Amino acid sequence: MEKWIDLSRGVVHPWHHDHFGHMNVRHYAPFFDDASYHLWTLIGLPYSRMLEEHGVHCVAARTSTNYIRELVAGDLIAIDGTVSRIGTKSVTFQLRMRHADTGALHATYDLVEVFFDPKTRASTAMPQSVRTRLSEWRPDPE
Repeated sequence: MEKWIDLSRGVVHPWHHDHFGHMNVRHYAPFFDDASYHLWTLIGLPYSRMLEEHGVHCVAARTSTNYIRELVAGDLIAIDGTVSRIGTKSVTFQLRMRHADTGALHATYDLVEVFFDPKTRASTAMPQSVRTRLSEWRPDPE
């Protein structure tokens, strides 16, 4: 069973266009980045409390965007996401950008976030309480 969480919604504006008349690749990143902040809160591990409660926070280590279908001004988008992998020091999220009216898939985004200890300025093991929470949101293997 997949556990996708509705994260955010947006609208494509004319200033998102490039010289080809569709949303330029540079504008996908802010939509996905904003959605990833919501993901942490919606799974019950908000950034606003991560450091205080768990002694760590996360940093983006790698992102990968797959552009599938063009978007133009006036298009409404909806982004959802899920936990796709849980490592020792990192978690990988997969996000999807869909057209809010048609449901068509326009882009996917894979995000690897590494747990970071601000005192040592280095990566660190994921706290067990965080691992437990993330595991609740990971899709069941098929």
